[in-house]
Amino acid sequence: MKGAIFDLDGVIVDTAKYHYLAWKELAARLGFFFKESDNERLKGVSRMRSLEILLEVGGITASDEEKEAMAKEKNDRYVEMLASLNKSELLEGAEDYLKKLKSEGVLIALGSASKNAPMILDKLEITEYFDAIVDGNSVSKAKPDPEVFLKGAEMLGLDPADCVVFEDSQAGIEAARNAGCGVVAVDINGVLFDADKYVKCLKDLL
Repeated sequence: MKGAIFDLDGVIVDTAKYHYLAWKELAARLGFFFKESDNERLKGVSRMRSLEILLEVGGITASDEEKEAMAKEKNDRYVEMLASLNKSELLEGAEDYLKKLKSEGVLIALGSASKNAPMILDKLEITEYFDAIVDGNSVSKAKPDPEVFLKGAEMLGLDPADCVVFEDSQAGIEAARNAGCGVVAVDINGVLFDADKYVKCLKDLL
């Protein structure tokens, strides 16, 4: 491994709870209940695709303009909730593992669908560890398309085959495979497949 490419949510930090609460509030305003099991379908998926899934669950049709407004409403609420985010919310072993990779000369990139990724890294005080950041502002195709990881490898100046992706979603694992990268699954529930290695959290790799 010459390069490590990390998904953000569920690997380094758990902001999924804030995403869920913001989607749930939007669903309630639209007149239906959005369950946690429904929310599982949104893992590793872009904001607009997440909205489309939510609307499918609620049996709601909307114009492109309405969808844009809804996505903005959800994101504004999510960002409000993130105001209290701090270093204490890093997942177990995350910073120590980033430090270990740095000390070994491994290049580190972020490969996340989140458009809020730079702000989240700043709040967690770990921006310094990343040599490259690929987020929802710099890619147009959602996982399992390999774009995010191919771009991460390119920004690190490495061949994808020399990079290992750290992911907690099946779509992310497929994207890593499609990019030609190695992949470590952060798999708390034991439901993921097709990875090279499985851990419960990054602490397991120390």
